[in-house]
Amino acid sequence: MSTPAPAPQVPAPAPSVAAATAPLSASTAPPPSPSIPLASVTTPPLAAAPATNPVAAPTAAPIAATVPSSAPAVTTAPAPTAAPVPAPVPAPAPVPVPAPAPVAPAPVTAPAPAARQGWLDRLKAGLRKTGSSLATVFTGTQIDDALYEELEEALLMADTGVKATEHLLKDLKRRVKEAKTTEPGQVKALLAEAIADLLRPLEKALVIGEFTPTVIMVAGVNGAGKTTSIGKLTKHLANEGASVLLAAADTFRAAAREQLGVWADRNTVEIVSQEGGDPAAVSFDAVTAGKARGKDVVLVDTAGRLPTQLHLMEELKKIKRVVTKADGSAPHEVLLVIDGNTGQNALAQVRSFDDALGLTGLIVTKLDGTAKGGVLAAIAQERPIPVYFIGVGEKLEDLETFNAREFAQALLS
Repeated sequence: MSTPAPAPQVPAPAPSVAAATAPLSASTAPPPSPSIPLASVTTPPLAAAPATNPVAAPTAAPIAATVPSSAPAVTTAPAPTAAPVPAPVPAPAPVPVPAPAPVAPAPVTAPAPAARQGWLDRLKAGLRKTGSSLATVFTGTQIDDALYEELEEALLMADTGVKATEHLLKDLKRRVKEAKTTEPGQVKALLAEAIADLLRPLEKALVIGEFTPTVIMVAGVNGAGKTTSIGKLTKHLANEGASVLLAAADTFRAAAREQLGVWADRNTVEIVSQEGGDPAAVSFDAVTAGKARGKDVVLVDTAGRLPTQLHLMEELKKIKRVVTKADGSAPHEVLLVIDGNTGQNALAQVRSFDDALGLTGLIVTKLDGTAKGGVLAAIAQERPIPVYFIGVGEKLEDLETFNAREFAQALLS
């Protein structure tokens, strides 16, 4: 029995080659041939990617195995580094800022504010006795020697002093000649200008702040209004924003210490006081306390005395020396309070106190109702020490800064 010949070995058909290749051809191409650029297989975004892009790098596996066809984000979205650099956005044009509206500079001093005008009215009223005696000279009809003689007498009666009177008459005649004045009434205005020019060297402001504290030593004879002036000055300085410490160094008179204490209460400022203590010691303590407490001003009230009381004048010198020990640059101001009613006696006080202490300024009080307002002209001519303040009454607001032109006009009003 013959054995049937074995069937020829026909290789089994590849399982659905077409089926397996169809999807491949439909979804992805075979790996790129070395002769075909990678750009012909990949999408344009991948071709634009630099060589460092891992997606664009060639691999041995079919692309279909690594990049599914269902992930369009990989084939369509550009790689982060391949994103096109946006064009620079131009900086926004600067918005023009409108220029501020021009502000007119504040005047240094208003010509006649309400408060100052009220003060000038009181000053004119206070100097009316002096002004009326001078004004009657200009009621004549012509400018002659008789007019100048009457004017000379009126100036001397107003305690202008011989030297200041001679200066003013000489200056006035020159002004009349230059202006070719023919009316006596016009001479009055020229005299006011001459007096203002004579008084102008006395016009100076009290400076606070250059030293901390600014130590102000205040002297004066009994009855001149020294302690009251210190109280008014304290109010004036407080209104300017300065902190003040008072020193009651007038220990010889208990009432003076009490009076200064009242002013301290009114102005709500501190005071250094010792009952029966040594005036120089009180002054030293006050300056030391002022430095420790950061005060702007220390006002030292000294005992009232006459310049002829030599032992008391020596006490003033001692106070000044002790104040200098407490502060090497102090006292920064040495003020003398004079009574405007005393006339030429006030000039004598200025001389004596200036020789003993070296005065830096004056406070002229009680110019209300005086017939001797011309004493400032005498001071300007013979001992031109600045007049920081003038007073026309007892109220706090009755102490004001000195202005030469205002005073001259008030003197002849």
